[in-house]
Amino acid sequence: MTEVFEPSSSGEFSLQSSEIFPAARSTQMPTPVAPPVSAIIPAQKKPLAFPPPQVVNEPGPWKTLFYENDFSILQQPEHAWLPGEHLKNREGSFLGEDWRVSAGGEIRFRYLQEKNRIRRGPATAEDYTLIRWRNYVDVHYSDWVRVYAEILDGSVYGDQAARQGIDENRWDLTNAFVDFVLFADDETSSVFRYGRQEMLFGRQRLVSPLDWSNSRRTFQGFRYLHKEGDWKLDLFTVNPVSASSGFNDPDIAGTNFDQPNYNVYFSGAYATYTGIENTVFEAYWMWMHNSEPRVGYADGSRHLVGTRAAHLIPISDGIAYDDRIWDLEIEGGYQFGTDIGDRVSAGFATTVIGHTWKRRPWQPRLSGLFYWSSGDIDPNDGFDNTFYTYFPLGHAYWALSDNVSGQNLIDYSLQLDVKPTTKMTAATAVHWMQLASGQDTGYQVNQVPFGTAGNGTGLGSALDIYGVYNFKPWWDLQAGYSWYWFGKYVERTIPRGDCTQFYIQTSLRY
Repeated sequence: MTEVFEPSSSGEFSLQSSEIFPAARSTQMPTPVAPPVSAIIPAQKKPLAFPPPQVVNEPGPWKTLFYENDFSILQQPEHAWLPGEHLKNREGSFLGEDWRVSAGGEIRFRYLQEKNRIRRGPATAEDYTLIRWRNYVDVHYSDWVRVYAEILDGSVYGDQAARQGIDENRWDLTNAFVDFVLFADDETSSVFRYGRQEMLFGRQRLVSPLDWSNSRRTFQGFRYLHKEGDWKLDLFTVNPVSASSGFNDPDIAGTNFDQPNYNVYFSGAYATYTGIENTVFEAYWMWMHNSEPRVGYADGSRHLVGTRAAHLIPISDGIAYDDRIWDLEIEGGYQFGTDIGDRVSAGFATTVIGHTWKRRPWQPRLSGLFYWSSGDIDPNDGFDNTFYTYFPLGHAYWALSDNVSGQNLIDYSLQLDVKPTTKMTAATAVHWMQLASGQDTGYQVNQVPFGTAGNGTGLGSALDIYGVYNFKPWWDLQAGYSWYWFGKYVERTIPRGDCTQFYIQTSLRY
């Protein structure tokens, strides 16, 4: 029986037999017909994605920074409906130039129960509610100018302990900037930005908008953003604005917008290279100068030179699928400068190694983390060795209960992530924490020192369990429970029972 490929009505090739059509027999060899392209070239796989920081959820077109939202999906005729889609990418013309405008936002509700957390004031047990509402307008005029504005209202109800600046900020302007496109083509772009803006770099260990906060972290100043091929460069000099930065008090009444703190300048350069497959390399310099440094705090005038490298290693099944994936990451840097007469010499380093079983039920990922940041070795030697973490997403890295920051800290952690369904992600993590130096104090999550040096190094251990369920790309539900069993240092200096925290949160984006 002679078998040949014949084209079907759809244009694909199907197997036919000449036994069915005897008259079609011939002593000549049939003209060879090319097999389908898919039989030669396997379907292109999606690029691998690096595991995100804990509790960071970027569903669908909405990003952590709303000014980076991407609604190109709306160009697809069969796209799923999104709330507020009629407000996205509206086009028109003005003075002979095209313009495009988008608007949207988010409303978020969170209920918290916490007990004995290390925070301002004595140990307490309380439950309270946080509500946050964000709205933005994004206008592109021609190909060379963009104006973006975003307003936020954050309110808190039912709290009994001393109110935190990150919990309440009524009707404040979190973003208000203008972009001037200096040059742009398919491979290169150069943009100058001025105004109020949120910032995010790398894995948010050093600079983050702090989305967990009810008020978010924002700055005001200048940036130059350059992209060329696989390279990106971000140059910036800004002043902190919101209370989440740790340097400002919010205008809770909402009668005035928060103002920049011109005593504090934060500047730097952040370069990113992605030209190697499944690899990210970053190098950066950061400088924070506080002209009014605070005694006992790690601030002053500090430079940081650091790097981060992350790499994914897919293990194929030999056909067309990645059966397993290793993820490797290392980041660290050296900090120098001055702080109230002392010379600064400090540093940090962290390593994450993870392994994901992509084709197993629930796609489990097991990872291990080691984090170290230096603490002061001798308070009288003229050197300050306490590492300053700048503006981090501490909630994602140093236990969900938010007791300590990444200063003078050693943290060993194991984490298990699972995906029971395509819409749900859950994780559990355990931490073992201690002070890097017993001659330095501990530091709260807001970088405020606590306790008294010379009382040991044991901070304690923590267990976190949490999950996120995305009903839709625009609607999710998140919940978590965290325990923190305090160690000898806490028991001796600020005695209290162990800490527990429960939260449930839902977000609606439009």
